[in-house]
Amino acid sequence: MNIRSLTRGDGVVIGAAVLLFIASFLDIYSIDGAPSGISLPNAWGSGPLLLSVFLAGIIGAALVVVARGLPQTPKVVGLDLGQFGAAFTVFAAWSALGNVFDPAGGFDNIRDGSSGLSAGTGAILGLVAALVMAAAAVATPLVPALQAPLLPAPKPAAPQPYGAQPQGGYGYPGAQQPSFGSQPQQGQPFGGQPQPAPAAADFSPFWFAVPVPRPLYAEDGSPTPIAELAPGTWYLAVEQRGPALVAQTQDGRRGVLQDTTGIQRG
Repeated sequence: MNIRSLTRGDGVVIGAAVLLFIASFLDIYSIDGAPSGISLPNAWGSGPLLLSVFLAGIIGAALVVVARGLPQTPKVVGLDLGQFGAAFTVFAAWSALGNVFDPAGGFDNIRDGSSGLSAGTGAILGLVAALVMAAAAVATPLVPALQAPLLPAPKPAAPQPYGAQPQGGYGYPGAQQPSFGSQPQQGQPFGGQPQPAPAAADFSPFWFAVPVPRPLYAEDGSPTPIAELAPGTWYLAVEQRGPALVAQTQDGRRGVLQDTTGIQRG
């Protein structure tokens, strides 16, 4: 799981899940005129409330975050794992809303059975956390500000002339690579064959990082992605084709990055 692929929206979901977990240990009821020393139950003493609000919300948040960090999102009953998790958070918020409006439940039908009974701190805080969580889970794919990386990309190494002997290995600016279109150096095979790259006359290879996960498509124009570029990793741009870039991954695969908006150059 690549934590650098998490977004600001995912950070809000994680924070709301932590708040929801804390709220589960607070009183879910408040009784008017009750003695100060009376012990009132928390969510762990109420099965329906624990399952429908607190555990449902925490599980939903976990699914949203895990789905974002996986290279390929699995599906559950036809839905992406993240969409399934978002549905859980919405369900938790809906259940929390009903519990705050009617904390006594069926006891309302008994005369004076719920006199003075109202939602406690745990129930109210749980509602706030569940609403924030559901809003962030649903809005992240729609709001660009929430799609920004949660963790900034690592700083690139000090610039070095292309082809110079750097320190370290592939995966950050300045790593050693053979000149494109020439024979690999002895002892430094590069995919077994030289990689020609007819670039524009004014183009020079450079390192870059993407702000959010971006698909990399085959150079033959196939609509199926061959890889996904993840935030926090540096990739090498070897050619420019209009607004698109031909990028190279750590394992030597090349493909076309069609969406180059917001990339960070090394």
